[in-house]
Amino acid sequence: MLHAMREEEENGRVTLAQVAEEAGVSVSTVSKVLNGRQDVSRPTRLKVERLLEVHGYQRTPKSAWEAPLVEIVFPELDNLWAMELIKGAENVAKEHGASVVLTESGTRHAPDPSWIEGVLRRRPLGVVLVFSSLPLEVKQQLRSRAIPFVIIDPAGDPEPDVPSVGSANWAGGLAATRHLVECGHRRIAIITGPEDMLCSLARLDGFRSAMGMAGLEIPPGYVSFGDFHVEGGRRRAMELLALPERPTAIFAGSDLQALGVLEAARVHGLKVPDDLSVVGYDDVPIAQWTSPALTTVHQPLRQMAEEAAQMLIRMRAEGGSAARLELATSLVVRKSTAPPPAA
Repeated sequence: MLHAMREEEENGRVTLAQVAEEAGVSVSTVSKVLNGRQDVSRPTRLKVERLLEVHGYQRTPKSAWEAPLVEIVFPELDNLWAMELIKGAENVAKEHGASVVLTESGTRHAPDPSWIEGVLRRRPLGVVLVFSSLPLEVKQQLRSRAIPFVIIDPAGDPEPDVPSVGSANWAGGLAATRHLVECGHRRIAIITGPEDMLCSLARLDGFRSAMGMAGLEIPPGYVSFGDFHVEGGRRRAMELLALPERPTAIFAGSDLQALGVLEAARVHGLKVPDDLSVVGYDDVPIAQWTSPALTTVHQPLRQMAEEAAQMLIRMRAEGGSAARLELATSLVVRKSTAPPPAA
């Protein structure tokens, strides 16, 4: 038994030595790369990372977990739904004696390259990324340090080797539009999110499906791509409400965009819901306090973060392969929707 342990230790040292020899660097340089040190040139770091991947080198989970942290990486923190995700992750982290650390990356689809250097130094329990994808280099770096990661609500098609948690965006778009149809609306427009994000397209597909099931055409100009923010929603709604035949209802792809729609309606002298019905998406806490209270699609943001954090804990304890979890959405009817005005 002792001989086997020594042999295993020796094999571990030989692997690092082989990496150093093949990369033409010292063992200490390999150690710097493993620890996320910045005093290694990028070409050298990339060469070492590739060789670590080739040799299948991994730190043991015990040595990798030097800080009891769950790290959440956001493109931006100045939005309402980020707080819901933070609360969900905190609920799980506290149960396991860990804390939550936040990072703002400033890019929409993948974390900024500088982020990875910090996370390798911190070596958290695991990482939750609110992004659509991860560069191959970043995945290799995290895996070689035995740092599990989960993507939450991926905006792009989640890669099969990446664990992810999302929600039923198509069903949410369908439910929102069906509600407006059942209220009697026939001229229904949509302001969805960015055109290159899967969640935006899924909500748009749900909208189109509901319109098609009701035998309703979508007039030219009634489909608008926004950015999920208040000002973007206001601008797109101003354009829609200026059409010769304006819509009587607007489905906004986020509650923030819906707030912008409410402001555009005010500018146009329209009352919600008497002149214009509005449906949002997400059901962030402020939605129930708007005037009027916002009808919206409830996206279980807090539960999504809880599930992502639990997935990290399981991967840390048991290992395991990638999984995709999709949670249900539901319609919450409040005061911002009503039958259309009489012709």
